[in-house]
Amino acid sequence: MKSPPVVAIVGATGAVGVEFLRIMTERHFTVADLRCYASARSAGKTVTYGNRSIPVQELTHNSFDGVDIAFFSAGSGISKKFAPVAVQAGAVVIDNSSAFRMDPTVPLVVPEINPQAIAGHAGIIANPNCSTIIGIVPLWPIHQVNRIVRLIAATYQAASGAGAAAMQELIASTQAHLEDRNYPPAVLPHPYAFNVFSHNSAVDAATGYNEEELKMLRETRKIFGDPDIRVSATCVRVPVLRAHCEALTIECSRPISPAEVRTLLSKAPGVKIVDDPGRNYFPMPRDASGQGDVLVGRIRQDMSDARGHSIAMFVAGDQLLKGAALNGLQIAELLVR
Repeated sequence: MKSPPVVAIVGATGAVGVEFLRIMTERHFTVADLRCYASARSAGKTVTYGNRSIPVQELTHNSFDGVDIAFFSAGSGISKKFAPVAVQAGAVVIDNSSAFRMDPTVPLVVPEINPQAIAGHAGIIANPNCSTIIGIVPLWPIHQVNRIVRLIAATYQAASGAGAAAMQELIASTQAHLEDRNYPPAVLPHPYAFNVFSHNSAVDAATGYNEEELKMLRETRKIFGDPDIRVSATCVRVPVLRAHCEALTIECSRPISPAEVRTLLSKAPGVKIVDDPGRNYFPMPRDASGQGDVLVGRIRQDMSDARGHSIAMFVAGDQLLKGAALNGLQIAELLVR
């Protein structure tokens, strides 16, 4: 691919699109030209890229002529409709939706884990689900030396995972709650302020798991290249604006200690250990927000496993960054290096 590339951002006015624009500047990702697209109702607005204002255009079938890389962050429906159009025009699509993740012909990539998969793309590269990325980035260094055979995950997912509208609903509903005003939810199915509820994706009647939980199972297997790893997740929305947290318990093939895990993670790319029992200081959304590492702490032996094969930990990561825009941009950096 030529460098610098011509880049298009589909969904440029959304929460992830805004982060793409910010981190492209922050990481000095040079472009020959930048085109920003959104729906007709957003056409005519401007977005900020460095010290420039970029006009937002309506997305059409003619939007990708001359484009080298197209970042898609506008939902699976838009991706299914327009990603093939972009590929036909000669672009490589880096798609942040769920549209192509489980397509066996589409690489599902986390650069810290399986960058080699990029070479197998046929025009589309999928960005994994945010909960999957944040959970497995710190697990991969362990899996490489002591295979993880089972993962139990409980997620604490922020409003950012449901987009800018959900973040605004959390702010507005919290204000209403504090003022003793009624605030009927419009974006999410339940009142958000001072509340916790099961993730708002559809529940599969056959298994009882919701879509978010099944994504963690299927995507982990595909990214790790391990169809036999056993995964069970419980995904929950919490009233936090930004950055997801996850409680993870892993079972390994052989005995493993917290000290071994800390040694492995201390050298792992994209991971930062935040583990201070003396101060009771561990990963929190407020520390994870706005930065790209997955924070890892509460690293301890799982006392329910007498064989010593299991470790429990707690992680936090910015859903809009490593869980979305940063991961996508890291893929693009590998394409043009």
